Amino acid sequence: MAPRNKEQEQEVLNWIFAVLGEKVPSGQYEDILKDGIWLCKLANKLAPGSVKKIQERGTNFQLMENIQRFQAAVKKYGVPEEEIFQTADLFERRNIPQVTLSLYALARITQKHPEFTGPTLGPKMADKNERSFTEEQLRAHEGELNLQMGFNKGASQSGHGGFGNSRHM
Repeated sequence: MAPRNKEQEQEVLNWIFAVLGEKVPSGQYEDILKDGIWLCKLANKLAPGSVKKIQERGTNFQLMENIQRFQAAVKKYGVPEEEIFQTADLFERRNIPQVTLSLYALARITQKHPEFTGPTLGPKMADKNERSFTEEQLRAHEGELNLQMGFNKGASQSGHGGFGNSRHM
């Protein structure tokens, strides 16, 4: 398990609350996020109506449902399933660094949504950079490759003394 990075955790909190237009509450990172309420509000801010019901209070089971609703919403938003933390990672504090990575992934995916004009977190995603080559350019390059490969013809390891072949006493 990756070690926790308090600086990244603070960046994530700053990003979440900047998106929500709210002040970052005081408290520990995992305590602020644990009940899933802020996460659901974040999901609804990014994709309005993506979380239909948010449990503001209730049993552990009801609060864990918030986290599951958030997970479903961000998956639908485009975060790859393998990058989404497990409920227990947050609710039972099993893997807080994974929670942080998931939220960075979510922030990254917002860049693929032109309707999102809010704050960014982490590096900017690369834009698609398509290149097109003419048939002639491709053929010319093929010739270069064959030429390079020709330089290695005939090279072998035979006749090489190597280690372990010499008999020193």
